[in-house]
Amino acid sequence: MIAADTSTWVAFLEGRRGADVDALDKSLANRQVIMPPIVLTELLSDQQLPSALAQMLADIPRANPDDDYWIRAGKLRVKILAGRRKARLGDALIAQSCLDAGIPLITRDRDFRAFARAAKLNLVFESGSAVRNSGQLFSCTRRVPVYLSRKPESVAGNSLLKSLENRRKRL
Repeated sequence: MIAADTSTWVAFLEGRRGADVDALDKSLANRQVIMPPIVLTELLSDQQLPSALAQMLADIPRANPDDDYWIRAGKLRVKILAGRRKARLGDALIAQSCLDAGIPLITRDRDFRAFARAAKLNLVFESGSAVRNSGQLFSCTRRVPVYLSRKPESVAGNSLLKSLENRRKRL
């Protein structure tokens, strides 16, 4: 199982290329994706998101938090901030979801490196033309998932999807 950050989802939905998009594509095809609730919230915040796509995103299994999730996420964020690193609230919640589920995170956002250092969050991120995960290389082949179409022309409001990532960065 694996999760993807909003930055990778936006790139995926807009039809952009990258090793992270390939990794998400492969994981979706194999039905190995878990959706952090904050990522789903960010994606569904697009007012022009087609309802069919919104339903497909909502149907992806979620990493549901337990009662102490919020406490752990707060402590994680404090730990990052104490090290004088950037720790946006949304990033802390996404990182904690992955840590709790014991799954790696696919992301384009380098801010998650602070979470990897402080809490051993396992990151899969774009680095050149390969996906790196704890020093190991993954090869990814492009396949269109059965339950999620990547045709950019079928996704209305692509510019709004891009703005989701910018909104999260301001938190």
